[in-house]
Amino acid sequence: MPEGVRVAVVGATGAVGPVLLELLHERGYEDVSAFASARSAGQRVAYGERELEVEEATPEAMQSGGFDVAFFAIGTAASRELVPAAVAGGALCIDKSSAFRLADGVPLVVPEVNGERARAHDGIVANPNCSTIQLTCVLKPLHDAAGLAGARLATYQSHSGAGAESVRELLAQAPGEGHVTMDWPFEGDEFEEEDKLREETRKILELPDLHFQATCVRVPVLVGHAQAVWVETERPLSPEEACEALDAAESVRLVDPYPEPRDAVGEDDVLVGRVRRDPTTANGLALFIVCDNLRKGAALNALQILELLQDPVVVADDRRLRAV
Repeated sequence: MPEGVRVAVVGATGAVGPVLLELLHERGYEDVSAFASARSAGQRVAYGERELEVEEATPEAMQSGGFDVAFFAIGTAASRELVPAAVAGGALCIDKSSAFRLADGVPLVVPEVNGERARAHDGIVANPNCSTIQLTCVLKPLHDAAGLAGARLATYQSHSGAGAESVRELLAQAPGEGHVTMDWPFEGDEFEEEDKLREETRKILELPDLHFQATCVRVPVLVGHAQAVWVETERPLSPEEACEALDAAESVRLVDPYPEPRDAVGEDDVLVGRVRRDPTTANGLALFIVCDNLRKGAALNALQILELLQDPVVVADDRRLRAV
């Protein structure tokens, strides 16, 4: 229950932070503190009809704040510094960066897909990459229905996935300019984003040898990630059977004939369309996925992790939220 739970939102002035604050307010959390970098300290952010003053996020503030839960929507380097301090202070930390996602012993969780793994946390639960969240929400029911042998995809990722500054840069472009910068570093012959997507998907689905290939691009869209996906299943699965499995899956909604990024904005569900047979491979299917990358792809997924661990929940003597 929200009552009595002390919450810190670190990264409150970024792209994800305001969405998380909105969701926390909607669910009735009252004891919420907002944090960001030193340059944002002193700003005020909306929280329902009132405002919260943004405090500087420092290890000392995290450790001494007495928080039950701390959400982190900041860069990897900052998370590596601040999350351990918050854990030492007794907080359950739900971290959106890539700092801990592939670390041994840290659950990487999409509640509808592998929610039971969250209960094995030791103070940190990692929130996956936004593209990984929407993808695994769709792959899991297909895997349950017919076994998953492989996946290939191309992503078309919005500017908000790169942060608030990237959104401002896009809005400042002249009409028709459409300039896009690939903001991910190269690792060998892959973008870091493509490697993350593969390894996180394998970890969440517990398929370490899954055949997987991704090409990721940034497109001039404000909000909403899209993915063109080709999957191969171990057993035959018709498009009609695939649609039945997806229609029954939590947080997945079929859209006929296909969804667009704007359809997903403000929506909690992952939208799927164009489910059809891929004749180029055995047991192949093709489909198109769209999701609000700030909501289900980030803030909502993090809050769902907390709600999962609060069902039921006790606040232990060391103040860390533990499921009973």
